This record gives sequence, structure tokens and C-alpha cells, in this order.
Amino acid sequence: MVWLRKRGQWSVGLAAATSAALALSACGPSGSDDGAPGDREARYQRVIEDPHPRPADVIEAAGAPTGVVRADDGSLLLTYDAGNVEDDEGPAATAWRIVDPDGRTVAEHAEHGDAEAVPAAFKGVPGGFVRVPREGTEGAYALDVHGKRHKVTVSETPLRTRPGDILIAEREPALVYRPATHTVAPPARLPNDAARLAVDERGTAWSLDQPLTGGPDRVVRQRDGRTLGSTAVPEPYAGGVLAARGGTAALSLTRDDGVRGLLVTTDGGGHWRTVLGGGVPWRELKRGQESLILEVLADGRLLVGEEGGRYWLADDRTDRGFHELRTPAAFTSLTVDGTTLYGITDATTATYDLVRGEGLWTSHDGGREWRRYEPRG
Repeated sequence: MVWLRKRGQWSVGLAAATSAALALSACGPSGSDDGAPGDREARYQRVIEDPHPRPADVIEAAGAPTGVVRADDGSLLLTYDAGNVEDDEGPAATAWRIVDPDGRTVAEHAEHGDAEAVPAAFKGVPGGFVRVPREGTEGAYALDVHGKRHKVTVSETPLRTRPGDILIAEREPALVYRPATHTVAPPARLPNDAARLAVDERGTAWSLDQPLTGGPDRVVRQRDGRTLGSTAVPEPYAGGVLAARGGTAALSLTRDDGVRGLLVTTDGGGHWRTVLGGGVPWRELKRGQESLILEVLADGRLLVGEEGGRYWLADDRTDRGFHELRTPAAFTSLTVDGTTLYGITDATTATYDLVRGEGLWTSHDGGREWRRYEPRG
């Protein structure tokens, strides 16, 4: 994927996407709405109060997905949540929909629920998707790309991470999924004070060790239960969010409760460098670690930004310089799968109405052009 630097050409793609957003901003994800707020509010209420809601109705009410994950064949699973607008308690409805690589719906499911419940989340895995367990290891299962449900074995015996293992829950507790055995289990031999975790496709577990007894934070890397090495976080910084893929790993550096830069390796931990500039105005990232987005693309480039804010993408795999992404609408979340960017525009709290440009946007060329996802039936 090549970043197109000619501003005029880049602007054409963005302008076209923005025009599409404006044209569709008054419509639901299916491109149709009667424009009557009272009618939409009544439909929304009927959906969340229905004990057996239809997936299409939940999806229409929600407007935008809450999340999107991709299986290895290119199929997508989108999750939707229609919460209670009037209160943080009361009825709600959730749904998921699987679409094939051509964008055609192959399976969907909806459930009546409670506004206080945590909606289901999934991870893309070989052959389909795994539901992230609730409350530790409760409720794990797999869906294939056709929507058929399969059993997942939940084990309390820690797994020594190896190639192919996938991190599905980072903390409380940390859990990995092993596709070869369809097993979910905690990773083995993590440092006692591990605060963050990332597992790359090589089976390397990268953890942020924050000793309670004092001393600098450290990034520890392990594989198959063996420690490969560790690197101290440079003073006066503390470690924050951790991301890893291939030979690239990055840790956000914090000071005075703000993000100030990155600690980066591009050779599997052999050499590290501190990035305190690179085109990112770090002091403008003020929302804290929980809102920070830090992802590694399949080609080694880093994506950094804040939920609901601004985003920067590395110019190349050296991750020394970054440029700001232009988006067709204000994204409430942005994630990566391979080299594809997935941006979601939605209201930050439950609402009967749709926001400007609401929905899922995708870019296959580093944010030069964006396309709004439209179902094909």
C-alpha cells in the first residue's frame, strides 16, 4: 500500500467520500428513513422492548455498528447495540451480522437485553470469529463464517504462547485463543506485575511489567514460556498502551497523566528508540490511556490517535515520521485489520437520531480514500 502524497489527488478521494457522507447523513445504514423523528423514536422503543427482536430492526435502530472484526477469508462480523436512550437502565437490544467478502449478509442474530449489560464482543480468527468471554471465561464460543456456532474449550491451565495464538482479552484476566485446539486459556509465565499484554502472530507475548516494589517499567517479551529479553522504559516516562505485530512493537510513553511519545522496535526487540516528535502533537492527546488508539498495520506502520479525536499514521515501516489522517466524518473509533482501516461514526451516547455520516467507513489505501459500508442484502 502506497501513500499518495500529491495533495490534489488525495483531496479528490476525500471530497468524494465526504460528499457521500453528506448525501447519506439523513438516512439510516440502509439508505432509507422517513425523516420523521417521532416515527423513528417509536420504532426504536418497540425494538428495545421486543423480547424477540429481529436483527434487521436492531441494526436499523442502532444506526452504526459498535465494532467490526474480520476473519481470515475476508468475512466481517459487525456488532450492534441499541441502548436505552432515556436512562442507563432498562431494556436494550443487541445484534450481530456476518457478511461475506463481497458484502452479502450470510447470517445474523439479535437478542433482547439490559442497558447495563456489557454487549458481546468478538475477535476475528482463522475460519471465523470467537466471542470474547464475560467475567473471566464465561460465555466463550466460536462462529464460523456462515454463522454456525461451535464449542470452545475454556481451560484454566495456562498456555505457553506460540505462533498462531491470538490475544482475545488483554486484562482481568488476560486470555489467548489457540485455533488448532479451539482453546481459550490464560497465557503462561507472565510477569507478576504485568499491566498490559500484546501477542503477535509469531507467538511472542509482549508485556508491560510495572513493578510494585519500585524501579522502571519494563517491556518483557516471551515465547513458549521462555523469556527472550526485556527493555526498560526510559526515564522519566511510564508505560501505557502496548501493541505488537510481526517484528514491530510499540509502547505509549506517559508523563503527568498525558501521552508524550512512543517506545518503538521494528526488529523484534533487538533495538528500541524513543519517538517524542515525528509529526504527532503529543501534548494535544489529553484524554488518557483508556482513549488512546495504538495499532500496528500488517506492513509494520503504526497508527496512533484518540477515540473520537485525531489520528496519525506512520509514513513507512520505520515509524519515524507520521502524517495526520483526514476522515470523511468524525470517527468515534478507528481500528485496523491487516492494512485496512475501519472507522465508525456514531453518537457517543444512545440516541434516537443519526449523526452526520453515521456508519462504518473503510479505507484500503492508508486513509487516502474512504468508502462507506453499505449492506448488499
